[in-house]
Amino acid sequence: MALDGCGLLCKYILIIFNIIFALLGFIFLGVGMWLRLSPNTRAIFEVEELNSSAFVIAVTVLIALGAVMLIVVSFGDYGACNQKICALQVFSVLLSILALAEILIGVLAYSNRDEVGLRIVEFYGSMYALYMKDGDPVIGATLTFIHSTLHCCGVTGIPVLEMAVKTCPKPDGFFEKIVMPNCPNIIASVFDSKAHLVMGVFVGTGALLIIAVICSSILSSKLRQSSSSPQYIILTHSTSVLANPQPPQHELVSSSFPYPDQDPVVFTPLTVANIPVAQS
Repeated sequence: MALDGCGLLCKYILIIFNIIFALLGFIFLGVGMWLRLSPNTRAIFEVEELNSSAFVIAVTVLIALGAVMLIVVSFGDYGACNQKICALQVFSVLLSILALAEILIGVLAYSNRDEVGLRIVEFYGSMYALYMKDGDPVIGATLTFIHSTLHCCGVTGIPVLEMAVKTCPKPDGFFEKIVMPNCPNIIASVFDSKAHLVMGVFVGTGALLIIAVICSSILSSKLRQSSSSPQYIILTHSTSVLANPQPPQHELVSSSFPYPDQDPVVFTPLTVANIPVAQS
């Protein structure tokens, strides 16, 4: 099916979008499966009291989100690359649901920022307890990143007493050698002050998904128009005519005349004919 400039642009935008979306889906699914199946974290899911903890919920959301993203990408790539209208329609519906969910989560996170902040603190506490229990280097690197980004030191903030002092950043000045900000308080205060940015990220992501939905709808419309418009074939001289050349005739006159007094009927030959082909 032939596409015009707008249709081709939407097609390539969808292909690039799906590639990025697939990479994010693989990352989310891989991290979630690693946290779920890792020997250092598997015990958390086996303790009934921790089944509702922020850590378990976060891992479950990562796995589910990664799987859903890959399913959506499969429809989008198949529809865009093979120009399948049905697959593009399914892709648009699934992507619309994700976009609305992103916007809704951003609004709810902003309106319940105190509760969300406590959940994030609980998630940090789970990571900290895992590191204290097993000393997993990956979790240690995660804590180091959190501590360096927020410039805090563990749950106590006192380097002398802190058991995870190796993950703490270097103190700024003499006073921080004695006591540094503890991470639970810093996480809660930072999320409260940056809640509008978090909402902006979720709403912005939802807006990008809506743009992809619009491109998918435009591409579906262009494909539908292309399939419904008449197509033409050009008929030229057949090989049999070329094999048996005849003298050129500009006019063909009928040879049978039942009425001698009637003027002969003259037919002008058609050398090239454009014949519309009906679409099934």
